[in-house]
Amino acid sequence: MTASPEEVRRTVEAVWRIEAARVTAVVARLVGDIGLAEDLAQDAVVQAIEQWPRDGVPDRPGAWLTATARRRAVDRIRRDVTLARKLQLLGPAEELRVAALTEGDLDLALEDVRDDVLALVFAACHPALGAQVRITLTLRMIGGLTTREIARALLTPESTVAQRVSRAKRTLSADGVRLEIPTGADLAPRLASVLEVVYLIFNEGYSATTGRDWVRGDLMEEAVRLGRVLASLTPREPEVHGLLALMEIQASRTRARLGPRGEPVLLLDQNRTRWDRALVRHALAALDRAAELVGVPEGGGLPTRPIGPYQLQAEIAAVHARAATADATDWQRIVGLYDLLRESRPSPVVDLNRAVALSYAVGPAPALEAVDDLMAGGALDGYHLLPSVRADLLLRLDRPSEARAELVRAAAMTSNEAERALLERRADALDAAPPEA
Repeated sequence: MTASPEEVRRTVEAVWRIEAARVTAVVARLVGDIGLAEDLAQDAVVQAIEQWPRDGVPDRPGAWLTATARRRAVDRIRRDVTLARKLQLLGPAEELRVAALTEGDLDLALEDVRDDVLALVFAACHPALGAQVRITLTLRMIGGLTTREIARALLTPESTVAQRVSRAKRTLSADGVRLEIPTGADLAPRLASVLEVVYLIFNEGYSATTGRDWVRGDLMEEAVRLGRVLASLTPREPEVHGLLALMEIQASRTRARLGPRGEPVLLLDQNRTRWDRALVRHALAALDRAAELVGVPEGGGLPTRPIGPYQLQAEIAAVHARAATADATDWQRIVGLYDLLRESRPSPVVDLNRAVALSYAVGPAPALEAVDDLMAGGALDGYHLLPSVRADLLLRLDRPSEARAELVRAAAMTSNEAERALLERRADALDAAPPEA
C-alpha cells in the first residue's frame, strides 16, 4: 500500500530510530570503514524516502534499509578504485552471498549483530576523537538522532554538531579504526565515554527534546539494552552497574509518566502503583552489586573505592523508588547525595536538581535563591527546565504572576510539543486563578 511523502518521512524516521545502529554496524563490518558505513546507511534512508511513496512501505522496513545499504556498499566497493583491493579480499563468495541475501535472511542475520552494535559504540568512542565528538557521533550512529536533536541534547549549536560528525568520520577513516570491542587494559579508559553516551541516548528517550511525544521508548530500550550488554561484558565495573540501575529505575516509571492523551505526568504527581516493580527490583540488585564492588559495608559506612556519578544518581533514583508515596520521600538524603554528586561531577544541571530537592527538604525560599544564582550565572541559558523549576518555587511562595511568566518562558524554550502543552496549560490555569493580594 502506498503512502504520502509525509507519512513515509515519519515512518522512515521511526524505523531509523530503531535500526540505525544495526544497519550501520552491519555495513561497517562489510566495508571496514565506520564513516563510510554511516554515509551508506544514510543513502539507504534517502532511497527509502524516494521509493516508499511510490512502491509502498515494505513489510520489514529495517531489513529493507539494511539490504539497501549493503547493496550500496558492494556497489561502492566495485566502483571505487581505491577500495578495489578490499573487494578482492572479500572474494567472490561474499559478493554473491550479499547479492543473493533476501530480507528474510537479513532478519536472521540481524539477530547476530548484538556485538557488532556494541563494537560500533566503542568505535564511535575511540580515543582518536575528542570527548564531545565521541558523544555526538555515537548519538548519530547508535541513537539515530538528527543533528537538531543532538544539538538540543548537548546544548550545542546545530552547526557545531554537523561539523563534529563530518570531522569524526574523516578521523575514523584516516586512522583506520576497526569495528571491535576493546579488551584488557584498553577497555577501562574507553568505558567512561561509552557510559556517558549510553546515558545521553537514554535521556533522549526518557524526555524527548523534539517532536510530539514526550517519551521515546525505543531509545530508552536501546540504551537499557546496551547497558545490560555492557554489564555482562564488564561485571566488575561499578559504574556500569550504577548506570544500568539508574536507567532501569527511571524506565520503571514509564507507564506512570504519561496521562491518557500522552501528556506528561511529573514525578510527584505519578501513581506509583503503575511503576514497574520488577524493573525496580532488577535495578536495586544492580545497585547492590555496584555498592559491593566499591566496598560499601552492609548497613552503611565509607566505601573502599570512590563512588562514581552514575552510582550516586542511581542512589537518588532509588530513594524515590523506595518511597511508597511522594510525601514519604527522604529529601534530606537526596540533598546529601546531590552534595556528593557535586563533588564528583559538578554541573549547573546538578545544582538545579539539588535546588529542587532542597525546596522539599528545607523550603522553597532558599531553593529560589539557588536557582536565581544559576540564572545570574547564565550557564543554563536556553535550558527550559530552569524557568520551569523557578515557576514551581514561585508558586509555592504564593507568587503566581511571576510563576506564570516563567511557565510561558519555559514553554517558549522547549521543542517538545507534549511538554510545551503541559507548560501552557499550567500557565493558563494561573490566568484563571484569583489575583494576588
